[in-house]
Amino acid sequence: MSAALATTLTTLLPQEVEIHPGEHPTGHFLGLTWNLDTIWVTVVAGGIVVLLGFWVRNQLTKETPDQVPTKLQLIWETVVKQTEVQVEENLGRVHPYVVPLAVALFFFILIANWIEVIPTEINSDTHLLPSPTADTNLTYAMAAVAMVSVWIYGIRQQGVKAYFKHYMEPYWWLLPLEVLQDLLKPVTLALRLFGNVFAGGIMIALIGSLVQLAPGNIPIGGFFAVLLNVVWKLFDTLFLGALQAFIFALLTVLYFGMAGAEHGGHDDEEDATAADPATDSATDSTEEAIPEPAA
Repeated sequence: MSAALATTLTTLLPQEVEIHPGEHPTGHFLGLTWNLDTIWVTVVAGGIVVLLGFWVRNQLTKETPDQVPTKLQLIWETVVKQTEVQVEENLGRVHPYVVPLAVALFFFILIANWIEVIPTEINSDTHLLPSPTADTNLTYAMAAVAMVSVWIYGIRQQGVKAYFKHYMEPYWWLLPLEVLQDLLKPVTLALRLFGNVFAGGIMIALIGSLVQLAPGNIPIGGFFAVLLNVVWKLFDTLFLGALQAFIFALLTVLYFGMAGAEHGGHDDEEDATAADPATDSATDSTEEAIPEPAA
């Protein structure tokens, strides 16, 4: 029975699946190796974001006959408004640098992930527009930009002494762990995005291998490969790609909030209590209500 089942599975499943993860066409310059496809697709994605920005600006300034906002305007205003809400909740105000940075990161990562939907695979070895976020070189670069900005913001908000002092609180011997935690934030931010996009590419390669499927010499593999490829790209590239762009931008905003509020909450509460006239009034009333002891 087991031998018959093994024979059946052997005829149904593809005989060989070749997956070459992490392989890129490369060039050499200044003694460094450059992943050429990551570079040109990053330029393409960045160009699309810039053109989208100019187009949105043109649409936002265009007056419609019925004074009703266009669909593009509604989408843009929704994204920017939600970003402003998150920034205000975490930073206490709408910061003029954090909001554009978060919006730019969201749209760039979104386009870089969605560009995978375009059918540009000439063959198994040539893919003209692979998602550049499946390369850790790009995700590390974006995470570095975000986290360096976060650290600069924290120093400007708290001052150099107060910011670096928090590394030794509550105990000085936790300094190595606190420093390691800050250094690992960009690593986890980069690997989270890379891992999800890279895994999606692996799944697409596995689905493509179904082309070999031909039980009883009936070539049905091509149909299933195309069908599953479409379904997976709609789910992984469009839905999960948008989700990963949202998570990256949201975590960046949260890190800004943490950098600006670390160990400053206690002082803020004291300032708020001191500035609250209701608290002072209640204290005075309590003191008046306590009778003085008789002489």
